[in-house]
Amino acid sequence: MKGEKGRSVEEKYTQWKSLVPVLYDWLANHNLVWPSLSCRWGPQLEQATYKTRQPNCEVVKPRVAAAEHISQFNEEARSPFVKKYKTIIHPGEVNRIRELPQNSKIVATHTDSPDVLIWDVEAQPNRHAVLGAADSRPDLILTGHQENAEFALAMCPTEPFVLSGGKDKSVVLWSIQDHISTLAKEQGPTKSPGSTSTSTKHASKGGGGNDNHVEGPSVEARGIYQGHEDTVEDVQFCPSSAQEFCSVGDDSCLILWDARAGSTPAIKVEKAHNADIHCVDWNRHDVNLILTGSADNTIHMFDRRNLSSSSPVHKFVGHSAAVLCVQWSPDKSSVFGSSAEDGILNIWDHEKIGKRQDTTGLKAPNAPPGLFFQHAGHRDKVVDFHWNTSDPWTIVSVSDDCESTNGGGTLQIWRMIDLIYRPVDEVLAELDKFKPHILGCEQN
Repeated sequence: MKGEKGRSVEEKYTQWKSLVPVLYDWLANHNLVWPSLSCRWGPQLEQATYKTRQPNCEVVKPRVAAAEHISQFNEEARSPFVKKYKTIIHPGEVNRIRELPQNSKIVATHTDSPDVLIWDVEAQPNRHAVLGAADSRPDLILTGHQENAEFALAMCPTEPFVLSGGKDKSVVLWSIQDHISTLAKEQGPTKSPGSTSTSTKHASKGGGGNDNHVEGPSVEARGIYQGHEDTVEDVQFCPSSAQEFCSVGDDSCLILWDARAGSTPAIKVEKAHNADIHCVDWNRHDVNLILTGSADNTIHMFDRRNLSSSSPVHKFVGHSAAVLCVQWSPDKSSVFGSSAEDGILNIWDHEKIGKRQDTTGLKAPNAPPGLFFQHAGHRDKVVDFHWNTSDPWTIVSVSDDCESTNGGGTLQIWRMIDLIYRPVDEVLAELDKFKPHILGCEQN
């Protein structure tokens, strides 16, 4: 049966690859040596005529890439657009990485440990990943979990706050400024080992069962919130408030919290799904809308004004395996993406639900309501993806390909062709601008 499944995945991938020049404005494929579970865009450093430059890659602008280049990519190669900016030797596997919105050079990481590690990427020394090299030293260690916290991690849009969830069934909140207030400033952290506001911590290196330790200044939690009955799988801040956040877990519950009201749930939605809930995201354009993705293969959209009833506003059914990541578009309030263990990254628009007319003409006749694009470039589970805020329709996605290819992983940067998501009248209006030039050429 496994062979059959493998063949069907490969056939689907082959079919997708043949359609790449039609579906994409740009596609870069980067083969990774090691498995990777998380990916994020870095800050924009430079904007040129044909591309923008970020620390970890170069992003080609719309309608610049040649169709031949898009169609002739090699899935076994490493893309020249992806750059190695700096190497940090992380103490343990990196399960999740998230950047501070106020300064994206400050990042938090989760490993197989109770602690959250904070890194100033700019100030960290560039390391050589050689056998026996010592681990890099984090700029700050956030303590408060009693058991491993491996995946649930979020940074606050309005304050330098960090949120985490773990196997101890707790949601934990910190402020980076509590002990190193200068960490979020452009010039990097102030090193003051003798300061009374900073303590040095020796943290266990989780998951290895060895005597290695992580050293660095530590900060204790501002709040610990308990209401889940199983592992907390994901957390997210309300985009407009540092005091409001939500969490989901293996108990199938969605919980909304308000730090001003204490450490117990403000609203608890029991049985938000029929299985473990892996991911959650809060709409930055409409703070009433929250997405959840589950092991029951579905995505649910909830309206927080009506969470007393556990029924979601809509259920999106388009994946054939557990949903691992959901994320709203930074550009259009009704658009979001979802990735899953089926190797597919779906792009949805909930405003299209119930509308009979397909504005693009490219939608499959049997597509689920709201689904308008499928990225099938990965050959195994898509564990994480991230919309580019500088170029909103450009996405970076990463898959863990160990089981299917015995390799590390695949990082892809891609942008669908704009005819797919733009209204027909807008496209026609743009084409009208070219008519005089076309007629002039014909007359000549």
